Amino acid sequence: MNNLKKSITNRANITVLLLMVFFLVVISKIVEVQYFKKDTYTKIADNETIKEHVIKSRRGNIYTEDGNLLATSITKYDVAIDPSEKVISKKLFNENIQALSDSIYTVFGAYSKHYYAQKINKARNKGKQYVSLRRNLTFDQFQRIKSFPILNKGRFKGGLIVEERMVREHPLGKVAERTIGYDEDKGDVGLESAFSRYLSGRDGSILSQRLKGGVWKPLTHYNQTEPIDGADVFSTIDVHIQDVAHFALLRQLEKFKAHHGTVVVMEVKTGKIKGIVNLARTEKGKYYEKRNYAVYESIEPGSTFKLPIIIAALEDGIVDTSKVYDTEKGKFKVYNKTIRDSHNGGFGKISLRDVFVESSNIGMAKMVLENYKSNPSTLLQRLYSMGLDKKTNVSIQGEGNPLIPSPGTKNWSGLSLPWMAYGYGVYLTPLQLLTFYNAIANDGVEVKPYLVSKIRDEEGELSSVGTTVINPRICSKETVEIAQDLLENVVLHGTGQGLKMKNLKIAGKTGTTQLEYWKTKEYSSSFVGYFPAENPKYSIIVVVTKPDQKVGYYGAQVAGPVFKEIAVKIFTDGPEVKNENPDLTDEELRTFIGVKNKDTAIKGLMPNVKGLPGMDALAILENAGLHVYIKGSGKVVRQSISPGKRVRGNNKVTLVLM
Repeated sequence: MNNLKKSITNRANITVLLLMVFFLVVISKIVEVQYFKKDTYTKIADNETIKEHVIKSRRGNIYTEDGNLLATSITKYDVAIDPSEKVISKKLFNENIQALSDSIYTVFGAYSKHYYAQKINKARNKGKQYVSLRRNLTFDQFQRIKSFPILNKGRFKGGLIVEERMVREHPLGKVAERTIGYDEDKGDVGLESAFSRYLSGRDGSILSQRLKGGVWKPLTHYNQTEPIDGADVFSTIDVHIQDVAHFALLRQLEKFKAHHGTVVVMEVKTGKIKGIVNLARTEKGKYYEKRNYAVYESIEPGSTFKLPIIIAALEDGIVDTSKVYDTEKGKFKVYNKTIRDSHNGGFGKISLRDVFVESSNIGMAKMVLENYKSNPSTLLQRLYSMGLDKKTNVSIQGEGNPLIPSPGTKNWSGLSLPWMAYGYGVYLTPLQLLTFYNAIANDGVEVKPYLVSKIRDEEGELSSVGTTVINPRICSKETVEIAQDLLENVVLHGTGQGLKMKNLKIAGKTGTTQLEYWKTKEYSSSFVGYFPAENPKYSIIVVVTKPDQKVGYYGAQVAGPVFKEIAVKIFTDGPEVKNENPDLTDEELRTFIGVKNKDTAIKGLMPNVKGLPGMDALAILENAGLHVYIKGSGKVVRQSISPGKRVRGNNKVTLVLM
């Protein structure tokens, strides 16, 4: 019996001891939390329910040089309501819930008059603190909805919850999209990326509380840290020139069913890029800005590279333009390869001047072999001295590397020298080649092409960009004058005669390059030059890649008309021509400068007027005797009679404009 009592006593003592230890542990934990780790656990709890949320700063705008918007940040609003009883009083809720539902239905036409009343009531009964009402509202729509019953009482009495988001928009649509770039979520592209440190600004913050369902609600009506908006970037782009270049290239790409194409328009004296277009074909045959081909795509320039080759030879004093070369019968064999001229039967014996003007590959190859075969490095050093091995360092990322092969490298062979004479085996981007031609237009002064003229925030101008001279003289004045004369004669008497006009002189060079000639027979067609030839103001390069050969592929045929259309439009819209001929219509001005309008139905065929401004299309069709009916405004997107169909003067045609 005593042993039993002793056992029970021991067990009781152990139990009491364990309870005392348990209570001591609990008390110690309470003391630890209360006095030693209070801040830590408070912070953990706050992190679960209260958080500092980032308020994105407004990204700066991108403008054309004359102040038209290219990219801007638009605030979009998501509006919700906290319908719980602790926020919205029973009286306010019951008296106004149907009126709120009616207002949303009336303004936004969503669902039915009773939809939101039922949705909010159901959430209130379940104690929910977040009900989405409308998303992606504009500022005007947001102002409207926050004036609705209940919501007009604000956040703390009406349960109004507002979430703001910045959305990047391009007012000009897809025009110059690749050059402008995208916001930071879509990659490092264009001006958006290159000048992001200016455009980005500095984010702010606000304290928010976590509600049921993982929704965060701002705690106060003021920000913890105010955001600072980004600076505005002013590009060099002229919206009119950009528009003209875009549609001129687009029409030609569609006509020749080309894979892609690019146009760059540069101001000769300054280097300002006034227009830059890059369009590629989709599987459905539509065109969009896929890549910035003008900046990134290094290609074999073909015959347009004949100019720096001749300039090098002239500077070295080893030739003059009267030197005669025998182009034989249009075929010339070097090692085991045959060099051909585009003209069947060849050009016979012609001067170096005519070799360039008629674009003879054989003449150029013979000239180079005769003078540089024993020492090709002399030619290469001359090309390097003219900067043809260097990037332009234009401000946007992704510029392609130029390549001029040299002896001893894997790119060099016995054929490299004669091939280089007519632009094969060397690689330049369209912008790099244009920069060289622009220097010839600028009397030998090479300037850096640039896309941004100034950066400005609310306090004023942060920085400005002016003309940068890369090379004050790429060659002698005498050689520049010879080069200018050669380029003018290409248009007057040579491969570029389709660009010849009476009162607008163009100077430039055609190029037709066979791509990947070792395995395909696809072509790149180009024209690069400047205007007016006697006093150059703009230089332009046009490159059209992989046109349908059944339609055409020569540079003069494919790229030349794009150059001409852009030049004519810029010239006739310029103040000098307008002021000197104030009474002439646009059509009369075109006739004045010697444009032969091929977009007419005089020959009995319906022209393609898609992409033209409505008034331009109207003038073309009415001059052909057609009866025109117009729907909408803007540019022609559809015509009731397909291009190329036979028409009579009294045919009726409907144009749809957008």
